Amino acid sequence: MSSLTAAASPGLAIGPLRLEAPVVLAPMAGITNTAFRRLCREFGAGLYVSEMITSRALVERTPETMRLITHHESETPRSIQLYGVDPATTAEAVRVLVDEDRADHIDLNFGCPVPKVTRKGGGAALPWKVDLFRDIVEGAVRAAGRVPLTIKMRTGIDSDHHTYLEAGRIAEGAGVASIALHARTAAEFYSGHADWSAIAKLKETVTSVPILGNGDIWSGEDALRMVDETGCDGVVVGRGCLGRPWLFGDLAAAFAGEGTRAMPTLGVAAATFRRHAELLVEFFDSEERGCRDIRKHVAWYFKGYPVGGDLRASLATAGSLQEIDDLLGALDASSPYPGEAAEGQRGRAGSPKRPVLPERWLDSRTLGTMERTEVAHAEQFNSGG
Repeated sequence: MSSLTAAASPGLAIGPLRLEAPVVLAPMAGITNTAFRRLCREFGAGLYVSEMITSRALVERTPETMRLITHHESETPRSIQLYGVDPATTAEAVRVLVDEDRADHIDLNFGCPVPKVTRKGGGAALPWKVDLFRDIVEGAVRAAGRVPLTIKMRTGIDSDHHTYLEAGRIAEGAGVASIALHARTAAEFYSGHADWSAIAKLKETVTSVPILGNGDIWSGEDALRMVDETGCDGVVVGRGCLGRPWLFGDLAAAFAGEGTRAMPTLGVAAATFRRHAELLVEFFDSEERGCRDIRKHVAWYFKGYPVGGDLRASLATAGSLQEIDDLLGALDASSPYPGEAAEGQRGRAGSPKRPVLPERWLDSRTLGTMERTEVAHAEQFNSGG
């Protein structure tokens, strides 16, 4: 164990929800399904948000979408993130979740930087059009009623086109329960370092609802430092928990003022990987699909540990839980936590990218008739940003 020092946190209130720790799991496509959420919840406290759900697909009740919004009975509160670009469709999707009692918290995504979304004016590009942004958020808040509705966004499109302060004021006025800011622009994607000073500026600008900071939280120490430097009310964690669901235990301990953190042996890391695979098999109701899905987590779980390339490759092709068990059985379970080699950045980073936007998108802060038609086609399944 190593030490942390912090005053005990009072937790976090998002509308009527009371969280023991001011920590939120960021939606990540293909990652934050019910299996991973359940695993993270076993280690710590907080709010665990679903993969991004497309509003149109929910309204049309596609089978895959209805499966993705189904929570395990152990999951409470139930949190779902929606992606929408059409105010009417987004509001209708919110009504489906509320009227059918499928969520205790709903988040709207305005942070996706993926080109196939931003080229239609969706994701991180959308807050540039202030009228469309306002219509979506106001309509969603009305539709949500008693269920707290929040938003997650980026600082803007690029360094010359920031949107977060105005969007924050609009969202606050619309009645959202909290605002999360990933302190990067769409152009930065996941590269470089998040600009935490933007979180501080948003906190100074929006004063009536909690502000959550997102970006470059790899440890409990990082989370405490973000809160100290920015004054934010809580943190949102994405890539930092990949292959490290025990990070949520570290975060809960840090915010509780406890001076301990998880330093799992290789045996513990392997057992957690196995538990994740088991939960995925249950989630997909298919051993083959579950074992296939866990493959992308191999490098994350065993980062820094003495696990040879051949064994990693075998784990990344295993087709059954028994095969996984046999492979994990070859590891030295007593091998200690490798320290710094197992920490730090993980997941995609890449390099800055020029945002792909609709033609003449930046010419005006309001949406023309033709642009509204084009934007309506932007709803797709993509990362939550």
